[in-house]
Amino acid sequence: MSTTLRNLTLTLAASVLLSAQAVAEPKRPECIAPASPGGGFDLTCKLAQSGLVEAKLLDKPMRVTYMPGGVGAVAYNTVVAQRPADGDTIVAFSSGSLLNLAQGKFGRFDEKAVRWLAAVGASYGAIAVKADSPYKTLGDLVEALKKDPSKVVIGSGGTVGSQDWMQTALIAKAAGINPKELRYVALEGGGEIATALLGGHIQVGSTDISDSMPHVEAGNMRLLAVFAEQRFDEPAMKDIPTAREQGYDIVWPVVRGFYVGPKVTDEQYNWWKASFDKLLASDDFAKLRDQRELFPFAMTGAELDAYVQKEVARYRGMAKEFGLIQ
Repeated sequence: MSTTLRNLTLTLAASVLLSAQAVAEPKRPECIAPASPGGGFDLTCKLAQSGLVEAKLLDKPMRVTYMPGGVGAVAYNTVVAQRPADGDTIVAFSSGSLLNLAQGKFGRFDEKAVRWLAAVGASYGAIAVKADSPYKTLGDLVEALKKDPSKVVIGSGGTVGSQDWMQTALIAKAAGINPKELRYVALEGGGEIATALLGGHIQVGSTDISDSMPHVEAGNMRLLAVFAEQRFDEPAMKDIPTAREQGYDIVWPVVRGFYVGPKVTDEQYNWWKASFDKLLASDDFAKLRDQRELFPFAMTGAELDAYVQKEVARYRGMAKEFGLIQ
């Protein structure tokens, strides 16, 4: 092949690739946060919104829309049933979404109904109280629950069996309390938990650290425990004790990421995956993630799909242990 012909072939190949990328790039990029504004799903979408635009991976601004209901169930069903081929849209998920899937709370669709795209960070579960709460330690809360669990109103994202419920159920089990005796108020995500807690409508919030830190730093909230392996080094977090160091060997990571509809084309899916791969490898994105009190957890494509299937199976076993499913 002559040099001229070879160069022409390479030019044509590059042109075809750029054309394919142009077709795959979303025309109206959207991130659905499947809860009310202000919680972890909102935070996850806004992280992608900032990261993709600042890295110039998106030519158009990404809008964030809210679709509360069933801690992710409404959004999941809407995307699978009504918008399965919408390649412009990504949807936020968390470990709580996977726990609900494990219990069949998303209706007729299971964990294989969508295309898992990218995990961009992780937080950890936490137990929050108002700054002036009489509960100073996790032990104080446990003693109050032992005395009369009906007098402690706990706000959680979702109903019995949710991720937030599971965190306090594990504490109750370790303390010899029947988790089903705990008094819960079901709320729609971290934003509503914070509002209810600061408004005095609940005494305890079972939430996660990334949702809580803005309120902690503002002096309105305290964290009795974080469900991490060890204390964090960050100045704002270093004084927050773990559940483990208070005698409760409970670790609960909250992975945050995105999925797309089941019929999104390979070209569109691969565009999103390549964009997130670039984003997750950048120092600028690491700074954005740190600003939102999230910790490194990067996984995309087939690796994330395998992780999701494994976690859902693990959660299913946990749900059976607590008598939540047969």
